[in-house]
Amino acid sequence: MPTVQEQTTAKIPQRVIWLALAGAVGGFLFGFDSSVVNGAVDAIKDEFALSEAVTGFAVAIALLGCAAGAFLAGKVADRYGRIPAMKIGALLFLISAIGTGFAFGIWDLIFWRLVGGLGIGLASVIAPAYISEISPRQVRGRLASLQQLAITTGIFAALLSDALFATSAGGADQAFWLGMEAWRWMFLAAAVPAVVYGVIAYTLPESPRFLVFQGKEDEARKVFNSIAPSEDTDRHIREIQDAIEEDKVAGQKGSLRGKTFGLQAVVWVGIILSVLQQFVGINVIFYYSTTLWKAVGFQEKDSLTISVATSITNILVTLVAIALVDRIGRRPILLTGSIGMAVSLGTMALAFSSAVGSGSEISLPGAWGPIALVAANVFVVSFGASWGPLVWVLLGEIFPSRIRARALGLAAAAQWVANFAITLSFPVMAAASLPLTYAMYALFAAASFFFVMFKVPETNGMSLEQAETLFVPKGSKKA
Repeated sequence: MPTVQEQTTAKIPQRVIWLALAGAVGGFLFGFDSSVVNGAVDAIKDEFALSEAVTGFAVAIALLGCAAGAFLAGKVADRYGRIPAMKIGALLFLISAIGTGFAFGIWDLIFWRLVGGLGIGLASVIAPAYISEISPRQVRGRLASLQQLAITTGIFAALLSDALFATSAGGADQAFWLGMEAWRWMFLAAAVPAVVYGVIAYTLPESPRFLVFQGKEDEARKVFNSIAPSEDTDRHIREIQDAIEEDKVAGQKGSLRGKTFGLQAVVWVGIILSVLQQFVGINVIFYYSTTLWKAVGFQEKDSLTISVATSITNILVTLVAIALVDRIGRRPILLTGSIGMAVSLGTMALAFSSAVGSGSEISLPGAWGPIALVAANVFVVSFGASWGPLVWVLLGEIFPSRIRARALGLAAAAQWVANFAITLSFPVMAAASLPLTYAMYALFAAASFFFVMFKVPETNGMSLEQAETLFVPKGSKKA
């Protein structure tokens, strides 16, 4: 296994960096499409005279599409390849952008957001799987973290474009280009990165590990030689082939089923990591931040500015995670992040317990407003430097090659269902009690610390085939 010094000084081939960045464009669309609704929520609510419940459903419905897309992505990727799945995702993104921009009613808009969710779900699975499978082991953590960097950059781009459209038009509900409201242009803007993603997908080589599973060793060898010329290509191919043969002998044949509540233990680890990542409430900050900060005294333009600033912070701390993940490992970063999230969320709960008023008239007296704002950003820093990028890193490397795409799809689907539950429940829970809402998120952050402490081993510096053995039950032949 490479030493820490070897990992920190490992030079990443330029072609690998390009392939990882290109694969991560799906993450950019993931972030953009899931957050662009942030600046449009209030305008949509007024445009279609929606109740709080219907508004929450319109925001959250895309997440159900994400769950379905993530679940289907594994099957598509295993049958047809990673690249065809990317192309399908790009097409769904494009259709959704146009459909939502020209929506004529709330149910029409909800349908197109559901279509966009399918694309996001596909991208959320294919990007980390592809990046992990083309990355050399010494730098896989850094390259796999590009998925989260792309997501945070997409969030930033969405919030920035929202702010620009709203400011230029004088409000998200005001007429802009061609007489169409600014909120419609917010959605139409997503068509540009969707087209870029589709074009890029046609330039990428297929995953070498997928090619080996398809019996195309010569094609896989060419890809391995192009992305890691200094490594032993034949050894990589033998490791994958050995894993295939061992699975055949064990009679597993790529099944997700196991003795732990019907699934393999490693699949449950991925599912729980995914669910905890969402149950800390991170997407409340990005989906409802504009509405939230308006509720505590900020004007719309100030709230959008705060949202953009928060997204920039998220990008910067993701860069910190990328710099550290292959130096100090996955576990220390996750554990530190859990502590930071629990403390900051607890502080937010305390701050909102001092709020006066109710509904849209709520306000935080004295220093509690700035304290809540600082705590929210500390939470974003803690999440962005740890659980944001590293969950995707782990999901890309802990699953056996034979089930990677499908297991990642199931874990990502669970993540989107958890995201849906948090997003849909927040308006109702916040109306009932913001302090209890943030206290609940703080409890899940604390739970994430103990889960990593007792259930997640270190995978730093291992090949994908080595990393998967850490999750094989003791006494198993493969262990």
